[in-house]
Amino acid sequence: MISVREALDHVFALASPVGAETVPLRQAAGRVLAEPVKANRAQPPFATSTMDGYAIASKDVSPGDKFTVIGEAAAGHRFERTLGHGEAVRIFTGAPVPNGAVRVIIQEDVTRSGDAFTVNDSPDSSFYIRPSGADFDVNDSITSRRILSASDIALIAAMNVPEVVVSRKPVVALIATGDELILPGEKPGPDQIIASNALGLAAMIEANGAAARILPIARDTIASLNGVFDLASDADLIVTIGGASVGDHDLVGRVAEMRGLERAFYKIAMRPGKPLMAGRMGSSRILGLPGNPVSSIVCGRIFMLPMIQIMLGLPAKAAQTRPAKLANNIPGNGPREHYMRATLNADEVTVAGRQDSGLLTVLAKANALVVRPPNDPARQAGETVQVIDL
Repeated sequence: MISVREALDHVFALASPVGAETVPLRQAAGRVLAEPVKANRAQPPFATSTMDGYAIASKDVSPGDKFTVIGEAAAGHRFERTLGHGEAVRIFTGAPVPNGAVRVIIQEDVTRSGDAFTVNDSPDSSFYIRPSGADFDVNDSITSRRILSASDIALIAAMNVPEVVVSRKPVVALIATGDELILPGEKPGPDQIIASNALGLAAMIEANGAAARILPIARDTIASLNGVFDLASDADLIVTIGGASVGDHDLVGRVAEMRGLERAFYKIAMRPGKPLMAGRMGSSRILGLPGNPVSSIVCGRIFMLPMIQIMLGLPAKAAQTRPAKLANNIPGNGPREHYMRATLNADEVTVAGRQDSGLLTVLAKANALVVRPPNDPARQAGETVQVIDL
């Protein structure tokens, strides 16, 4: 068996970016920007008023100064003439500032009568003009290799850029294996169970920027596994679920080797998740996850997601841990690194009393994993442990 850290190093070496594509901006949210975006225009593209008031050509005003109103400027409608001394234009927020104007007196600081106004006592000293390019200028850029947020999309739209180059979504083919499995909604036989892992992993895959493809369940025969592997041959990553151990009916590794698998590792010193396999098969990468539901989901979080991140062009990065205080006592750990289901409340974490790798209810209630090093001694409430947020 190898350590989790060694297994991650192999996983990082296996994965590589899958390329890029151009998409309309409307479809780019949550995608990974693959090339920088340059602004096609400045924002604002012209000097604008930040308040409702009067644009004038004088920087200095005093109480009692009088101005003649010669026109109006609103958003989308500029005043075309150049302002002279003693002249003013009624202006509204967002409107282009007229030529010759150097400040805006807010409407609360004047008393208007007909086509003229007088400056009141103690006028505001701010000029209330936002200069052209105050936000960004032509050719200013957004750097690449970032996940595009709603704010990024708004910024790119303001730059007058209608489409962007993003990382292609890696295609992840999911293959559940076993004669005992049926799909949700089907009628199970007396010895069958529901294939839940593939749907949970698909949700994880799609929430992290890749495209999940759930393939038919592979039965415990070489012919069935070969047939499903054929369907997955064009995927960037093939994830098998179950059948990767060494029992008489665990055929995944054997069939994959028949198809040219270059195995990177098999078995890791981890709970849950000891029987885990990774390697290359044809043009695809393959990750063989354990069949137990919790093992499958936890190993997907620890190993599959970093592979997807690399395929998207993001930096290779293991799941991030952070410290938290234990809310309850936990016994000593064995020789394998243990990922314990837990509930995190602020910075205090409660480890679930039941850690069986078949208990999906415990996993569903958990929002964190407590990471225990091999042979970690018993821990008492109040001690600090490392956690991964789920």
